[in-house]
Order: sequence, then structure tokens, then C-alpha cells
Amino acid sequence: MLSITSAQLDAWLAALMFPLARLLGLVSAAPLFSNRMVPVRVRLAVGLATALAVLPALPPMPPMPADSMLTLTILAQQAFIGIAMGFMMRLMFAAVDLAGEMIGLQMGLSFAVFFSPQSGGQTSVIAEFLGLITLLVFVAMNGHLMLINILVASFEWLPVGKLPKAEGWMLIVSYATVMFASGLLLALPMVAALLITNTALGVLTRAAPQLNLFAVGFPVTLSVGFLVLLLTLGTFAPVLQRLFENGFEAVDQLLRSFV
Repeated sequence: MLSITSAQLDAWLAALMFPLARLLGLVSAAPLFSNRMVPVRVRLAVGLATALAVLPALPPMPPMPADSMLTLTILAQQAFIGIAMGFMMRLMFAAVDLAGEMIGLQMGLSFAVFFSPQSGGQTSVIAEFLGLITLLVFVAMNGHLMLINILVASFEWLPVGKLPKAEGWMLIVSYATVMFASGLLLALPMVAALLITNTALGVLTRAAPQLNLFAVGFPVTLSVGFLVLLLTLGTFAPVLQRLFENGFEAVDQLLRSFV
């Protein structure tokens, strides 16, 4: 007759619960995984299947009783670590969203907004378009698989049960400046082109006051904006690749600051 002891049951539960908590934290915050268009049940199923797949590659987990307060505390800790890892990469996508909002505002398309299931709020069409391109490039680079690879390696760098240092949480706050700087640099060519266009329209309006700026200015800025956007799309993917590389370096730096 097969008999299972309480120690064996605790070891099996710990081997699954702790990696699953960190993985579900990553799924809830990382790009692509946290897309609101994907049902919650599907995300939970993906997290559970991924946890079972990477379980043999993980180091041994500390056996703890499943009903103890220490186990619940460690579970919450692992979930926050996964959320922090996903949030660091999410900041890179937020930089693209910020650039899209700035470009849409300069083009005069700030009123062209709709509800985005991905962000859960009102988003301009340019920001949504750039966000979809960013997501496609991220998937083409196998960025989602690289995130899971980093998650598996994080159990070696930051074992379960080790308390993360406070420097890691402060690093997340400091990377908010990187988000704004990256978003401004992405939108800078478009903003510069539209600034020159608006300056030229202002000079024309000053020289010819009878010129109807509202009838001429909007089509001109819209056409120039789409033209510059078309010309810069060819170089958009290499820029996104460097942005994602910075994101993965940020996740690596986050994990090292936790140790």
C-alpha cells in the first residue's frame, strides 16, 4: 500500500507553490502575459503549465508546512518578486506608450481615443498602433521566453526564503526616469518635425492673416506626422531591440540588487 508522509507532502507542495507564486506574479505584470484581452483562467492555466514545465530545472525548495504563517509570508514575497520583474519590463512598454501619446498630441489626434483592453483605459490611436508594433517585435525576439528563462535563473540568484534587500525596490522607483527619458527620445524626431511644421504655419499665418489656420493647419500637421511616422518605422525595430535589451539588463540589475 502506498503511504505518503506529512513531510513528503509538504516538500511536494513547497516545490510547486513557491515557483508558481513567483511565476504568477510575473504573469500578472509582464508584457504579453498581463494582456487584459486574455482571460484570467487562461493566464492561470499558462502559469501552472509553465511552472510544471520548469520545475525539474529549479533548485530544491525548502520544505515547509502548507498551513503555517511563514509559508504564506514567503508566498507573498515570491509573488512580489515576480511582479517586480514583470514591472521592470513593463516600464519599457510604458516608454513606447508615452511616446505614442506625445506624437498623437503633436499631430492633433489627441481627441482620437478609444478604450484599449490592454491598458484598461482610454488610449490614443497612435499609442495603440505603436504598442501593437512593440508587442509584435517583443514576441518576434522571443522576449516572453527570455523572461521565463530569467525567472528560472532567479531561483539560483535569489533562493526561496532569502529576504530581498530594500535597494531592489528603490531601483524600481529610479527606473521611472528611464521610462520618461526613453519615451521622449522615441518621440523626438516626430516632435521636432511637427515643431518645424507648426513654426512654418505660424510664419505663414503672420504673413497672410487671411489664411484660415484651422482649415489648413490640421491637414498639414496630420500629413507631415504620418509621413514622418512612415519614414521612421523602418528604424523602429532596432530601437525597440535596444530598449528591450535595456529592460532585460534592468531585470538582471533588479535581481542582483535584491541579493
